[in-house]
Amino acid sequence: MSAPSVQLYSVRDAIDEDVDAAVARLAEIGFTRAEPYAFHLRTADLKRALTAAGVSAPSGHAAVIDAEDASAIFDAAGELGMTTVIDPFIPTDRWQTADDASRIAERVNALSEQAAARGLEFGYHNHQWEFTNKVDGRPIYELFVEQLAPAVVLEVDTFWATVGGADAPAVLRSLGERVRAIHVKDGVIDDAIRNVLPSSESALIVPEALQAAFENQTPAGQGDVDVAAILAAAPQALRVVEFDAYKGDVFQGIAESFAWLAENDTEAAA
Repeated sequence: MSAPSVQLYSVRDAIDEDVDAAVARLAEIGFTRAEPYAFHLRTADLKRALTAAGVSAPSGHAAVIDAEDASAIFDAAGELGMTTVIDPFIPTDRWQTADDASRIAERVNALSEQAAARGLEFGYHNHQWEFTNKVDGRPIYELFVEQLAPAVVLEVDTFWATVGGADAPAVLRSLGERVRAIHVKDGVIDDAIRNVLPSSESALIVPEALQAAFENQTPAGQGDVDVAAILAAAPQALRVVEFDAYKGDVFQGIAESFAWLAENDTEAAA
């Protein structure tokens, strides 16, 4: 197995309390890679913590699509040694029509060119609504992908794609090498949550049914997602462990996912 990463958002409370201690604890689990979020807002702190723990950050999340100054975000990514910057979230109300898909794709394509000028890749991370929301019977995600420039990369959140009704392994196979990373995430998949969407302001302001999907997430291999098939469908993709929420000790959940990957991920590229 190639070295997996972990989305630092999973331990956001610990990060807010003591970023150095939180990153060090992830390193103790065995992680040598991490995926920071909103990294441009605390670049110096993250660089210090990552360096001290011997952890690299090949990818990171930031709200680039709506940023007034994307160059500042890309500069921060370079400071942290990233190669890939991912926008994690455009709300569901902006994924409704074919024009919406075209508008977002056009912006992503332009940002990809800006990132490339700094030696970076740029792409997008999905939730469930990009698959739940349909245009002429097709997931709007498909329309979006069809309009992306070749240089644009994708990070597929395999849990949320599954919640949205997608066959995640099939999606990964169709996207091929464009998939630079996947979020390895497991949990309870309930048809009742497929069409329950968050507010337009935040992916974290959600109805009760969707909140359950957050809290009922599990370590890899312990839920309803066919994680093994997902891994096999994207051998080239960086594996990024993530929890949106967890009922138990999230560090323990992350450790269990790390151990499961070590035992079961035989497809990962070196």
